[in-house]
Amino acid sequence: MSRLARRPQGRPIGVILAGGEGRRIGGSKAIVRLHGKPLICYPLQALREALDDVVIIAKPDTELPSLPSVTVWVEPQTPCHPLLGIMHALSLAEGRPIVSCATDLPFVTPQVIERLARAHPRGAPAVIAASRGETQPLLGCYQPDTLDLLRTPTLSADLPLREVVARIGARTVEVDPQVLFNVNTPDDLLQAAGMLDTFGVAPARRPPPTRR
Repeated sequence: MSRLARRPQGRPIGVILAGGEGRRIGGSKAIVRLHGKPLICYPLQALREALDDVVIIAKPDTELPSLPSVTVWVEPQTPCHPLLGIMHALSLAEGRPIVSCATDLPFVTPQVIERLARAHPRGAPAVIAASRGETQPLLGCYQPDTLDLLRTPTLSADLPLREVVARIGARTVEVDPQVLFNVNTPDDLLQAAGMLDTFGVAPARRPPPTRR
């Protein structure tokens, strides 16, 4: 059980999006190692600390590390688009919202997940993370009704996900820019390792400075 208080059944399900091809990094990002452990373990830990129910959604051939007691939902093999993972997770969530998070966001924190889960949508179908004008739709809380909007024929799977969420009117929540650092290439992996070396923990997880 999460160390946070237990939530009612209507609380969002945490969903790690692991179905990407990872071409620029040479394969499945989930098994890429950052500081000795699989990259997927970083967002997985954050989601587990904030939410009671957490799953991974991946394609049938996605390589995943051994993760005992973690449920894996399998999405269709095609198309390869992050929108598919979000839609398929919503279809399996039995009417509950989902908080999605990409595998390659190692610096996401339980506090950010909690903020997204608790944020009032104010009539919007989704609440997504943003920083300095840059949105990150792979990190967001999607309401059940979002699924019908995403199925609209005018929202082609060829559109960038940022454009899709802009068209459906997603609300944004401002977060620390370091939370949105994502690992797409070997150079990104080296930079993430350097950030961990410098701070000892993920930068966004550092305790606030002591006031004097």
